[in-house]
Amino acid sequence: MEKTIIEYLKTYKRNTIPLSQLENLLTGRETYEDFADVVENLVDKGILIPINSHGTNGKSIPLYNTYRIIKFNLRETLNSEIQYYSIKFNPNIQLDIYFSLDEEEWYKDLPYIEKIHFYLNEKGLPDDYTTTPERSFQLVGDEKWIDEKDGKRLLERIKLWDKLKITTNPDPLMLAINPLKLKRSDHIHLAVENKATFYALMDSIKDTEFTSLVYGAGWKIVSNIHRLPTQLGLEEDLHRVYYFGDIDAEGIFIWYYLYEKYQIELALPFYKALLKKDYSIGKQTQQKNKIAIEKFKSHFGEMEISIIDELICRESYIPQEGLKQEELISIWRNSIWIFP
Repeated sequence: MEKTIIEYLKTYKRNTIPLSQLENLLTGRETYEDFADVVENLVDKGILIPINSHGTNGKSIPLYNTYRIIKFNLRETLNSEIQYYSIKFNPNIQLDIYFSLDEEEWYKDLPYIEKIHFYLNEKGLPDDYTTTPERSFQLVGDEKWIDEKDGKRLLERIKLWDKLKITTNPDPLMLAINPLKLKRSDHIHLAVENKATFYALMDSIKDTEFTSLVYGAGWKIVSNIHRLPTQLGLEEDLHRVYYFGDIDAEGIFIWYYLYEKYQIELALPFYKALLKKDYSIGKQTQQKNKIAIEKFKSHFGEMEISIIDELICRESYIPQEGLKQEELISIWRNSIWIFP
C-alpha cells in the first residue's frame, strides 16, 4: 500500500493533498488501521506534513484532513538508486544530472546506460573515430539510436559524447571515375567495402558500364555515400549504386543500413561467386542484426542460404579478398547490371 501511495504522490501535480484523495487509492482489502499506519509512516519519513489548521478526521486513529507533500523527500529512494549506479557503472559514465531530472527520465535512460556500461567495460573508450551509425550499434545494438532516438542527448547527459570519437564531418568519398560514362544521364556505381578490392578493380573501370568505383572504408560509407552525385557533378542525373562487402555479420549490416537509407542494392554476381569460396573462423565479437541477415538471405537460393546460415552460426566470414583480381574483373565486366 505504501508503494502505491508513493507512486501516486510522485505524479501528483499539487503540493497539498486531501486525505480523501489518498483514501481513494485503497482497494477495499485494507483496514483503516493499516492505512493510518502507512500515512503516519510517510509523515515520519518527511514525505507528508499535516496541515494542522485543516483539522483531523475524528477517527480512533486520527489523521489530518490535508497534508503537504515534500517532493524532495519523495526522491530519497531514487537518489539512493542513482548513487548506487554511480558507483557500479564504468567510471567514464557520469550520472550527476539525474539527481535533478524527473524520475521518468532516469528510468527511460537507464536501460541504454546499462548497455553503454557493458560496452565500456568490455572495450574501453574507442581509439579511432567512426560514424554515428557504427558507434550507435556498438553501444546499444541500434544503429539509429544516436541520430534518430535521442541517443546524442543521453550521451551528453552522462558526459560521454566528447569521448566516443564520433565523426560528424565525414571524409569525402574516395572514388575512381570512368570518364567515358560521364555524358550519360543515367549511371551505375559500384561501392566496395575494402581497400584491396577497390585497388584490384580500379584500373578496369573503363572496361565496364560503371560511372564510378567507390571505396566504402567499412562503416564510413554510410555517412558520405549520399554525396556521390555531388562529388561527380551529376546531381541532375539518375543513379543506382551497387554494394559489395565482406560476407559476415558486420558486412551484411553495413549493406542493410545503406539499403534502408539510400536503396543501395547488392552487387549479387560478386556475392554469389564469393559464397563458393571457403569461409574462415574469426568474427566472434561482431554483433548480429537478424533483420539485416534475413533481408540479405532473401536474395539467394536455397544452397546459398544454407552456407550463409552456417557461416553466421559459426561466427565466420568470407572476405572480399576471397576473389582473386582476375575473378573480380571478370565478374564486373561480364555480369548483367541494371541501370536506373
